[in-house]
Amino acid sequence: MIWETLLLALQAIFRNTLRSVLTILGVVIGVAAVIALVTLGQGSTAQVTSDVETLGTSILTLRPGGSGMGPGRDNTAQAFTMADVEALIAELPSIETAAPYGSQTLTAVYGSNSSSTQVVGTDDRYLTAMDWQVVSGRSFTDSETSGAQSVCLLGETVLEKLFGAGAEPEGTRIRLGTLSCKVIGVLEARGSGSFGMDQDNVVILPMRTLQVRVLGNSEVSSITVAVADGYSTDEATTEIEALMRERRKIGTSEADDFSVMDMAQFASMLSSVTSTLTGLLSAVAAVSLLVGGIGIMNIMLVSVTERTREIGIRLAIGATASQVMLQFLVEAVVLSIMGGVIGIAVGLAIAGIAGAQMGIPFAVNGMVVAGAFVFSGIVGVIFGYFPARRAARLDPIQALRYQ
Repeated sequence: MIWETLLLALQAIFRNTLRSVLTILGVVIGVAAVIALVTLGQGSTAQVTSDVETLGTSILTLRPGGSGMGPGRDNTAQAFTMADVEALIAELPSIETAAPYGSQTLTAVYGSNSSSTQVVGTDDRYLTAMDWQVVSGRSFTDSETSGAQSVCLLGETVLEKLFGAGAEPEGTRIRLGTLSCKVIGVLEARGSGSFGMDQDNVVILPMRTLQVRVLGNSEVSSITVAVADGYSTDEATTEIEALMRERRKIGTSEADDFSVMDMAQFASMLSSVTSTLTGLLSAVAAVSLLVGGIGIMNIMLVSVTERTREIGIRLAIGATASQVMLQFLVEAVVLSIMGGVIGIAVGLAIAGIAGAQMGIPFAVNGMVVAGAFVFSGIVGVIFGYFPARRAARLDPIQALRYQ
């Protein structure tokens, strides 16, 4: 009986193909949106985790101002100095090395080629902490670092845009804003970072050069710290906080005017933000599933009206009300499930294409896909019940008289 009911439902659906396609469109859009958003969201989370693992879990970042990011962050706190960097290395056994860090977005120019890039001020200790190799040329000398000389290292992206792939730019000069800078080396390629950020679109200067010739101050905007072997990041953080509170003369009852960010904590924070946004956007997208369900209910009510005589004949020749109700309920469920299956395929395709464009891994969650399929079936049951019950309650005599 179930098989016969299913065949009757399929015949009724394909009898009006265009109307059936338009009916399931809402379900297709809803399921596709949910699947695409969840897949991209989980891919973003996986990308963040991978980026942190690439950088290493023993890296800490010190920033002036309280903990947190965005508009609520205190940007008036006292900046760090080079003396703070040296104190961290000299006084804390848990610190392998520490390096100053500052940055400014400038336009790099060579000949007729130009590129907007991130200009970073630091020294060799930053490259050591981040395990970033110079693959061509050399790194900075002590005299270049202390003398604020105009020398620089190029990231792979900047090299390609200014000189072309595989070029050897050592000895040539490029312009960074108004600063003329001699290229002394090329950094190894690091690829995309968090949310597709190009880590190779960078030019590195000695910290003193950035301060004197670009920023016009002696401030250090942040400090990158590599934790020594045998120490945990928690131990290093405790020691750093104690030393910096002492150096910045922070009272016992006063809050820190700086923050120590563990890369693992940073990854956890970004993952949390990504998951929250994914959940909110998926909830909004799921509303279209309800719209699709209402569309199915409306079309099924129209179908009951159009097939009133057919229902009357079936009831007159012995079909029970439950059999008629089951037929229309199965039609609604089949429509909804068809929309769910098509929506899953469309959603995965969108996620795959968008992920490839954004550099995000294709992370499919089987539970979400299965849940979307089941939910689409539930939508069919819920919104198909009322039309099916209406069909089952038709009076056979009145139905046969219907024109």
